[in-house]
Amino acid sequence: MLTIWGRQNSTNVKKVLWCADELGIDYEHINAGGPFGVVNTPEYRAMNPNGLVPCIRDEGFVLWESNAIVRYLCTKYGAGALLGQDPAQRARAEQWMDWATSSLAAPYRDLFLNAVRLPVEQRKQDVAEKGLQACISQFGIVDAALSKTPFLSGDVFGVGDIPLGCFAYSWFEMPIERPQFPHLQAWYQRLTQRPSYRKNVMIALT
Repeated sequence: MLTIWGRQNSTNVKKVLWCADELGIDYEHINAGGPFGVVNTPEYRAMNPNGLVPCIRDEGFVLWESNAIVRYLCTKYGAGALLGQDPAQRARAEQWMDWATSSLAAPYRDLFLNAVRLPVEQRKQDVAEKGLQACISQFGIVDAALSKTPFLSGDVFGVGDIPLGCFAYSWFEMPIERPQFPHLQAWYQRLTQRPSYRKNVMIALT
């Protein structure tokens, strides 16, 4: 059986759990990281020397890095269903996966920590504001892309929507002032109709 390690409120773990449920995979989920510990044990470090989540073990095969895990699960269990068969379409979807990590994750983290997760006395308003402005700029890029296709993966839902879909939930739930991005909002509403999204992503922020 597939085993997935990671605390459920981690954005990167959400990607993997959401993907696994979209594909109908039977799996065991073990909470790890944050208050759950586990990640600094010798057994876990032997699987993932970074001591981060998520990490999976699938019939003896161990893999970490959330985007790599999502691609692996789609390839092995989905017959490419969420990846798409056309090379250009697949590349476009994977472009958005990597963009979410390289361009959005850092300012999102600064905003989220200082708007939601850190104790109030530890929050830094200047860091939150800088993160907010950067996120607004990045989500503007997403909104423009979604004016052309209903999903970041193209005409149908796919892997390109998973990483950004995890960010989108907290973006719309955080107590912040957001500009109106109509195409982003419509895409987000389409995601909320997916049972696997509601189960794994639309949970308490803290």
